[in-house]
Amino acid sequence: MVAAAVAAAEQVVAALREECATPAARLDGVAAAMAGEMAAGLAEEGGSKIKMIVSYVDNLPNGTEEGLFYALDLGGTNFRVLRVQLAGKEKRVVKRESREVSIPPHLMSGNSSELFGFIASALAKFVADEGHNAVFNDRQRELGFTFSFPVRQTSIASGTLIKWTKAFSIDDAVGEDVVAELQMAMEKQGLDMRVSALINDTVGTLAAGSYYDEDVVVGVILGTGSNAAYLEKANAIPKLEGELPKSGNMVINTEWGNFSSSCLPITEYDEALDKESLNPGEQASFSRRLHTPHMSKIFEKLISGMYLGEIVRRVLLKISLQSSIFGNLDQTKLKTRFILRTPDISAMHHDGTPDLRIVAEKLADNLKITDTSLETRKMVVEICDIVTRRSARLAAAGIVGILRKIGRGVPGDKRKSVIAIDGGLYEHYTEFRQCLETTLTELLGEEASKSVAVKLANDGSGLGAALIAAAHSQYLN
Repeated sequence: MVAAAVAAAEQVVAALREECATPAARLDGVAAAMAGEMAAGLAEEGGSKIKMIVSYVDNLPNGTEEGLFYALDLGGTNFRVLRVQLAGKEKRVVKRESREVSIPPHLMSGNSSELFGFIASALAKFVADEGHNAVFNDRQRELGFTFSFPVRQTSIASGTLIKWTKAFSIDDAVGEDVVAELQMAMEKQGLDMRVSALINDTVGTLAAGSYYDEDVVVGVILGTGSNAAYLEKANAIPKLEGELPKSGNMVINTEWGNFSSSCLPITEYDEALDKESLNPGEQASFSRRLHTPHMSKIFEKLISGMYLGEIVRRVLLKISLQSSIFGNLDQTKLKTRFILRTPDISAMHHDGTPDLRIVAEKLADNLKITDTSLETRKMVVEICDIVTRRSARLAAAGIVGILRKIGRGVPGDKRKSVIAIDGGLYEHYTEFRQCLETTLTELLGEEASKSVAVKLANDGSGLGAALIAAAHSQYLN
């Protein structure tokens, strides 16, 4: 009886292992497909599954910036205001202060002028607390604005809101220029401050990385969600209209979460998760053997922290339906979506106790799975490992795709190329981070990988925004 239960469970795990396999040849295919989709997205608007948004940021900070700059980071129910004092190459960031403000719920569905009025008043208070600053007698304060909602950017400091996400629904702001709205609200507050850049958090991560290391060419977020931005040659962007920037460069926000390719290893668990997360009607039936399914944000669902725990939960649920390995189980918890979070997976994956005590605790606390055998707990760790390795290896393949697109990390390229990564998945999940880094070496090859490095970059959405404001200051010579 026990042997049969174990065999049935092992069959589920074996199938998962096979379906999630990411041999180097497959990852090379993913990297090539990523580079191809990137080129198609740069050629024309809507030419690719990934948007390849022109950020209009053509100068990245390099450490020489000096002065006092501000940032506003709006991406959820709270926003942050920051003040950063920069002192050039030697001293860099000498002072950094920030304040977090929560947005009253009624303002999230009110009108645009109320929301931006509330934000501008918080900014005005933040500035007033400085007291008089003679530097600003004859110059405006300058602000970088991180706005983490879909916008159609039209210049470095203008972008129209496409739609709200998260808990926001302010209809009269849709189609309007969010910078103009903020600028107007600040003027009403008597605040003489200019928005010098509108960015998203991924472009900010690239900037924060570049400020400390001029060899940074790619910025990646690997946290709850995932995205990448990188420095492209302006003459390699056919859809870019008007004259090319003096620097000859342009930061591109790839929006790679939407990337898909027949090379991606997709399982029944990913399909089911996608079906339940999509609006009905956007679903398509397909055979996985024949072509890529129509799935939204598929790359993000395979690699980001939001979904790893949920995929593991679905595997455990299938095991409980096909095997009695978990004993007499009330499946209520196990059937609850997103009850298992990525920090839980990480804790189980890193469990170094001889009897896997942490795994036992997590299963009991989160899923009401109790009295597991050591063999069962080892199986759970293996499931965490399979799902996380797939994620880390695919993220590495995506990065290699970007490097290849810009001719970096290839044989004969001696330039140093650094990838700045922000996000809790990379920062706190050691197994994920190590797997991503060894996969980069594997895909690039021994020689080329010597000139490629990965660095943790923090606070792209705050510090990064202030740094971009500095790099695009109206007072630069």
